[in-house]
Amino acid sequence: MRNKDYYEILGVSKDANENNIKKAYRKLAMQYHPDRNPGNKKAEERFKDINEAYAVLSDKEKRRQYDMFGAEGFHQRFSKEDIFRGFDINDILKDFGFGTDDIFSRIFGGRGKQRRSSSDDIFTRGGPDFGYEDIFTRREREGDEKGADITSDLYITFNDAAFGGEKRVSLRKEGGGTEEVTVKIPAGISTGNKLRLPGKGASGGRGRTRGDLYFNIRVQDHPIFTREGNDIYIDKEIRFSEAVLGTSIEIPTMEGTKRIKIKPGTQSHSKIRLKGYGIPHLKGGGKGDQYVRIIVNVPRELNNKQKRLLKELDEEGI
Repeated sequence: MRNKDYYEILGVSKDANENNIKKAYRKLAMQYHPDRNPGNKKAEERFKDINEAYAVLSDKEKRRQYDMFGAEGFHQRFSKEDIFRGFDINDILKDFGFGTDDIFSRIFGGRGKQRRSSSDDIFTRGGPDFGYEDIFTRREREGDEKGADITSDLYITFNDAAFGGEKRVSLRKEGGGTEEVTVKIPAGISTGNKLRLPGKGASGGRGRTRGDLYFNIRVQDHPIFTREGNDIYIDKEIRFSEAVLGTSIEIPTMEGTKRIKIKPGTQSHSKIRLKGYGIPHLKGGGKGDQYVRIIVNVPRELNNKQKRLLKELDEEGI
């Protein structure tokens, strides 16, 4: 359930109002209710998901947090106990015309509504279907666990990844407002790497240490360079005559322009290597290389003189 989309589970859009969410829940709850699907484990699991989704989306504050942090970030902040706190499934289903028996305890292994947060409620008693132990109460008693870690995407430019630098990021505080932090970008970082900001995750509560914030790095594309590992590539077109006779051309690098020689007889899509002109290795120890892919531009149209000259060359076997 951790990364499932609550909106998708209920079949509603992200801008759905409370009424539409309630209607969608009612329809699905009636369809997958255990009394209508005796012995059907798949229907039972679906029923659990539907109720968890409705417990969040029907609560304004929980829904706001879910929309703000997304599925993964939300579950790093909210335990199952938090999700179902104040949610009375039995009263809700009774309004929909179902019986008054405690469906929550039958399906989830506890009471239908959480009236207190202690070792006596369903989540600390070990609701078997969710696999919970007495961990919530133990953490509060011992006070030795830090808050949940949070993961978020951080988009950086191609140049930031190549040269490193700093990026200012605005973080939302749990109690409202924002906090500006500086994230140091090491040279050579790439998409998929992570950066950690200690103590910027979720609050541990009761004086416990805050969790950490992890950024998943997403490097934006460059207009002319592509990257493969620590090597970078660029395509450069030359004329047919230049490929045959050879020439010298200027090409861009990450450090400015550089003139390189094109040998006579260079074939299209051949590569020229510029050693050490690539991306720095993230852990130090030099750089990758830059490769120039030569693209021979074959003209689509020729004037009469060019056609005549090429025919003469053709007659010479070229």
